[in-house]
Amino acid sequence: MSVTAHEAPLAWPGTPVDAAPRPRPERLTLRGRWTALEPLSAFDAAALWPHAAAAPESWTWLPVGPFNSEAAFKGFLRLAANSAEEIIWTVRPHDAAGNPGAPAGWLALLDAKPAHASIELGNVWFPPGLARSRAATEASFLLLDHVFDALRYLRVGWKCNALHHASRRAAERLGFRHEGTLRAHMIARGRRRDTAWFSLLAEEWPERRKALLDWLSPANFDAAGRAIASVARPMRPSDDLP
Repeated sequence: MSVTAHEAPLAWPGTPVDAAPRPRPERLTLRGRWTALEPLSAFDAAALWPHAAAAPESWTWLPVGPFNSEAAFKGFLRLAANSAEEIIWTVRPHDAAGNPGAPAGWLALLDAKPAHASIELGNVWFPPGLARSRAATEASFLLLDHVFDALRYLRVGWKCNALHHASRRAAERLGFRHEGTLRAHMIARGRRRDTAWFSLLAEEWPERRKALLDWLSPANFDAAGRAIASVARPMRPSDDLP
């Protein structure tokens, strides 16, 4: 039997992928060598409030804060801990004995799209003491590893105010690739916000995973806890070069 043109199978454009919906992340504990991640609770307010109160500038790039009182802060945590839009994990750097200490900041998974295997890493609040530490790096690593290896997502996004250069550097250090900037994307605190978008894909994760694990290795830190080598820069395809 002959097959007419309109009966021939269609060849859809694009790369075939596993199209099964991915599971949504759950509120569970993740443990690494230097830190542990535990789902946010309103009971964390007592430990986190001193960090929040001492560093009002740490809220500059976030949509909330600073807070006028511990009660207001705790009220926010109560709502955030039960959000249906995101899951926030507290970062608990290990003490000298290797046990999780008090929460020192947080980060989140949000904007999950299971049907498209896409999710975002964001709402990062790393106040002084946690920012630019190995616990902070490992916290991001733990969520990325969970999303790519356990949940099998294809894409993790990262977005930030285009003026937030520290966030942009952090994204690139983890291996995220800049995709572009949405101009006048939002109004934030009464000011125009251009938003820089980044992404990290599942096929890029093995290389970045090794680079981050190498950096997090105890052998990479001196007796004072300072890193000896920087995180290896991600390899980029030739069309990504200037």
